[in-house]
Amino acid sequence: MTETRLPAYAKTAEILTADSLAVTPAEMHGLIAGMLSGGLALEEGSWLTMLYDYTNQGMGWPTESKTLAMQSYHQLKTQLTGTDLDLDIYVPDDEHSGVVARAEALVEWINTFLAGVGLIGTKGRKLSKDVTEALSDLKEVAQLGIDEDGDLQEQADLLEQVVEHVRVCSLVVHAELGARLETDDETPKTRH
Repeated sequence: MTETRLPAYAKTAEILTADSLAVTPAEMHGLIAGMLSGGLALEEGSWLTMLYDYTNQGMGWPTESKTLAMQSYHQLKTQLTGTDLDLDIYVPDDEHSGVVARAEALVEWINTFLAGVGLIGTKGRKLSKDVTEALSDLKEVAQLGIDEDGDLQEQADLLEQVVEHVRVCSLVVHAELGARLETDDETPKTRH
């Protein structure tokens, strides 16, 4: 299976802006990750309506932006349902953006991740202590700020640790709430 790769963050931002969508790449990716981690059924297309409702007042996206959203969906679905259970956080890279831009994108990613989990619905579900703590941690990290007058290199190093913590918290949420691909091993065995 080939791995779905997203274009560079700046290229995705350019496409979304050109298509007059008021959503950043981090917000798009975070929302889809949140929906998948919240338990979205893994059926093709069921998530697009929610994406359109949340980001564009229910209106569909132009083709190029929709393609980016679909690439994000497929990448996240592969990562979250694969045997490695991984998750890339889609924020600008170190080389082409500063620590402030990365931190702002991380906050956008977290806020829409939480919104995506909420869209699928956690009400009425009994959440484990681990998931409750992970969601609480994400809300706290979303208050993140960078001191532009401080040591930016030190803050960049700390930001990498924060990104890793966000990744782990998101995986904890997905491990409990997220939909999984059915495998032959999970199929109930009938005894005769």
